[in-house]
Amino acid sequence: MRAFVVSGPGRWSVDDVEPPRADRAEVVVNIERVGVCGTDVEFFTGEMAYLQQGHAHYPMRLGHEWCGRVASVGPDVDTEWVGVRVTGDTMLGCGSCRRCRSGRHHVCADRFELGIRGGWPGALAEQMAVPVSALHRLPATVDATAAAMVEPGGSAYRAVDSIGLETGERLLVIGPGTIGLLAALFARARGLEVHVLGVEPGTLEFARTLGVDGAWTASDLPDLAFDAIIDATNSASIPARALDLVEPARRVVYVGLAGTPSNIDTRTLALKDVTAVGILGGSDGLAGAIAEYASGRVDPRPLVAATVSLDEIGAVLGGTFPSRAGPGPKIQVDPRQDTQHDTNSGMG
Repeated sequence: MRAFVVSGPGRWSVDDVEPPRADRAEVVVNIERVGVCGTDVEFFTGEMAYLQQGHAHYPMRLGHEWCGRVASVGPDVDTEWVGVRVTGDTMLGCGSCRRCRSGRHHVCADRFELGIRGGWPGALAEQMAVPVSALHRLPATVDATAAAMVEPGGSAYRAVDSIGLETGERLLVIGPGTIGLLAALFARARGLEVHVLGVEPGTLEFARTLGVDGAWTASDLPDLAFDAIIDATNSASIPARALDLVEPARRVVYVGLAGTPSNIDTRTLALKDVTAVGILGGSDGLAGAIAEYASGRVDPRPLVAATVSLDEIGAVLGGTFPSRAGPGPKIQVDPRQDTQHDTNSGMG
């Protein structure tokens, strides 16, 4: 089968590789759609911390936002899974440690992260093996474009769950990227007043088309009382700014990761009686995201700017969107597009 392989910073190829086989408790999925994530970009550039920490190594197969249809199952898996449309959890815990047994498999010290950590091959390929325990069934009302948005949707859903606001209260989302905009959509669906803070005018204009109550830059952000803040940026300075902006005795949720350490003043945290919450992954939010998409209360599809083939991913990871791309922040990949058997390689 064909798979996208990153062999070093800026080095990629689309290779013919051995198709996966399902282990005892696994299934093999025919991949239909994959989202390209900021984490994938960091692996492509070599900036991802897991590379320095020894949790990931080149060569690697990326892709952790995915959907597809089960093609085959391992001997311990019910054959009724064959043909089922699915997506799945990125976080694959060991299943036996204290954290996994208490429902915290996403922070298992020995976890795999699909396409990210521990060498588990990701979804940027025609097929992928995944434990059956990680699967989520997809309703017919969730098409491939929306289904490949379930994984980032899970993180956004968890972030909105964590702010603890009620209908009519005011949320500020900092960072109008994919997760930030999904959080804004989930929050609007719950009846919150939602504002977005960003940098680029075009990005903010796109956010306004999604129905947010306000989209601002730092220079024109109004002096409003924000009952909660979600930081969905990769800026090292924003965590402290979020703490300054939030109302006392409310919450700041950190779902973005900066490339360098960020600092907050714990005196401010304590004196304002603010609760700070960190979000790693969407595991506990996947089912909620699927339900919101299936009901039509939240439609993530406008965020997808374009769908490309395996052969086009290298350019996207290198920072070049296709000319046909729309205004949204997300690029998706259909591994079935432009299928060919010649190896293509390049430098980002």
